[in-house]
Amino acid sequence: MSGNVRLLDDTLAAAKAEGRSALIAYLPAGFPTVDGGIEAVKAALEGGADVVEVGLPHSDPVLDGPVIQTADDIALRGGVRIADVMRTVREAHEATGKPILVMTYWNPIDRYGVERFTAELAEAGGAGCILPDLPVQESALWREHAEKHGLATVFVVAPSSKDARLAEITAAGSGFVYAASLMGVTGTRESVSSQAEDLVRRTRATTDIPVCVGLGVSSPAQAAEVARFADGVIVGSAFVKRMLDAPDAAAGVEAVRALAGELVEGVRGQV
Repeated sequence: MSGNVRLLDDTLAAAKAEGRSALIAYLPAGFPTVDGGIEAVKAALEGGADVVEVGLPHSDPVLDGPVIQTADDIALRGGVRIADVMRTVREAHEATGKPILVMTYWNPIDRYGVERFTAELAEAGGAGCILPDLPVQESALWREHAEKHGLATVFVVAPSSKDARLAEITAAGSGFVYAASLMGVTGTRESVSSQAEDLVRRTRATTDIPVCVGLGVSSPAQAAEVARFADGVIVGSAFVKRMLDAPDAAAGVEAVRALAGELVEGVRGQV
């Protein structure tokens, strides 16, 4: 069975045709529970997100700040497994018809088996994977299986990436490029890094695939700011924080839905 890389491509192209950035939400699987996480992902999509990245909780999430680390810890203590991540992808995609990616560090895939992971993600209707710690020069095996199963391979670029390195990364990737707006970990911030626009410009000089910006975007105003120059706006910690701050799981799901609606207005320039 083939994955949904084409759906991801078409979704990002449709947003561009509408003259706006896409809204990409991030939520970890298994948080606060597996069922609760599935409802949250569906709520983000129903609230207006174009794409969702489902995080595979990890015990040492080097790119993630304290908010997402807290959620990951809750999910891991709840016993979340890769099968639960696949179920989250499947049920969210079936309910909404929208593209769902998995964001994961390399070690869980390596231990699980690349062929098994890509086959199961495709079968679940997944659109691809974001792999923040997989070096491009070590990615041939992953890319071979991802391509075979119709999955996007999204690499992360950073302000420190030199132009030659950007070209190497974008040549190997598909779906979109994840441009980290700053050096550091995920989390909400008062302002979006001024480095982000320059990174998008330099990345676009090397590729035709969309460039989406994440790390630090948490408000509609910040989403609008990034939407001026990026093909997609990625928001994670703000969604997770809304759930952590909610009095119960049901209120958390509704908070996610509401934030997605607010951020949609941002990416459409309506704030």
